[in-house]
Amino acid sequence: MIIPAGTPRTSLLRVLFLGLSTLVSFSLAQLKLHVPTGLTKLEAVEGAEVVLPVWYTMTPEDSSSHSEELPTLIWFLEQEGKEVNQVLSCFNGHVSSKPRVSLVHSISTRNVSLKLEALQEEDSGTYLCSINVHDSKNTNLGHSSKSIELNVLVPPAPPSCSFQGVPYVGTNVTLNCKSPRSKPSAQYQWEKLAPSPQVFFGPALDAVRGSLKLTNLSTSMSGVYVCRAQNRVGFAQCNVTLEVMTGSKAAVVAGAVVGTVVGLVLLAGLILLYQRRNKTMEELANDIKEDAIAPRTLPWTKGSDTISKNGTLSSVTSARALRPPKTVSSRPGTFTPTPSISSQALSSPRLPRTDGPPPRAVSLSPGCASRRLYNHRNYWLIVLESVEEPFTVI
Repeated sequence: MIIPAGTPRTSLLRVLFLGLSTLVSFSLAQLKLHVPTGLTKLEAVEGAEVVLPVWYTMTPEDSSSHSEELPTLIWFLEQEGKEVNQVLSCFNGHVSSKPRVSLVHSISTRNVSLKLEALQEEDSGTYLCSINVHDSKNTNLGHSSKSIELNVLVPPAPPSCSFQGVPYVGTNVTLNCKSPRSKPSAQYQWEKLAPSPQVFFGPALDAVRGSLKLTNLSTSMSGVYVCRAQNRVGFAQCNVTLEVMTGSKAAVVAGAVVGTVVGLVLLAGLILLYQRRNKTMEELANDIKEDAIAPRTLPWTKGSDTISKNGTLSSVTSARALRPPKTVSSRPGTFTPTPSISSQALSSPRLPRTDGPPPRAVSLSPGCASRRLYNHRNYWLIVLESVEEPFTVI
């Protein structure tokens, strides 16, 4: 059966190829595949390369027909839970393959061994070699298939070491060791290095989980502990330093830790308080700027009193004194005098400046006129005001 190059590789095509070739092999039985004894199951390490050894023979041998052999070869990979995957094919002398997959020899040598390079864990599975040979006249000379199981092993990845508990005298701690990747699963071994070396076994050691339990600690148990993760193809290790503390030292360490935490909390509180205070001051300043009113100036009307810069009262003019006196209608038998008080300029000596509260206005002359004494911006001012009250003499 001949399958032209470039034909799509489908599950139906593979089934037809294997089924028809099997029927032909029963009728002819001239081709036979060979796998070395004991190599039907292989193991290889991840990252390395492996050869799956397979070759075929023709019976009976015919040198004339050997030159006319046109083999058709397919290598498949079968994995549990996945579809069958074709990794290499050879039709009419043309070879196509997946990355990292190739033939070791030319197919004309009847050696169809498969070579896998840079192995990965997902390369594990059952590899099926199926070959069908025909001659130049398109006569099928036979078909055969063989399978080889490949298991790719993974050495342990570097593990991580840690311990649980507080290592001070009289307490218990547990050392832990775990490798994130290993095939097959790693086994773990703990040991203590010099100056007092020691190898640990069960029941303190759990070789499967990688834990080591140390009880009733003493200062002599301080040191470097090494964990070794190992399987059939490799190992990796890590270490942890254990320092067993006495009660006083443990208290000092605990106090230091607590003090550090408290200090950080107080520092954070002070920072928050400082920020809040600055924010409050800014808000208060903004409120003052918005609500402030310009200071009022003392109004001085036209004709008001004038004070000289040297602090003396140069002239005081009463606005009321400039008014004409009111006249009272005369009635028989009454006499109404018309008092007239004129404002006058008084010269007063410079009064001493005082920082105390300004005195109240004082009436200097009761009756007809009043004089009032004011202190304005540390200048003393005397104002005479006329009193106009009519009176009647009977």
